[in-house]
Amino acid sequence: MRNIPIPVDTNRLSFVCVAAPRPRLVNQDTGEVKVDKQGQTVFQVGLSASEIDSGRVELINVNVSGDPGLTVGQVVEPVGLVGFVWEQSRGGQMRWGIAYRAGSFRSVAEQAAA
Repeated sequence: MRNIPIPVDTNRLSFVCVAAPRPRLVNQDTGEVKVDKQGQTVFQVGLSASEIDSGRVELINVNVSGDPGLTVGQVVEPVGLVGFVWEQSRGGQMRWGIAYRAGSFRSVAEQAAA
């Protein structure tokens, strides 16, 4: 399967940090931390994503290069948010999902003050 980034339109979504950024692990058994092509540590941030119109909420994990310095409860905007469809076979079962990645995060409070 080819990894083609799918841009996510965030205009009608609101995001709140619900899990503090932590380094993403390549291997949980060894504790090996994932790094990007420039050698920066990749962090995983847990977000609640809610549709402004309907109020529907999803929990997603978003990867970003470098520590974004977010805190739980902070309202943010993921800049350059894209999704990647993935699939894998584990124990004879086929699994699939969407992995999310952002170029950076912008605080909505900072954006509103500007």
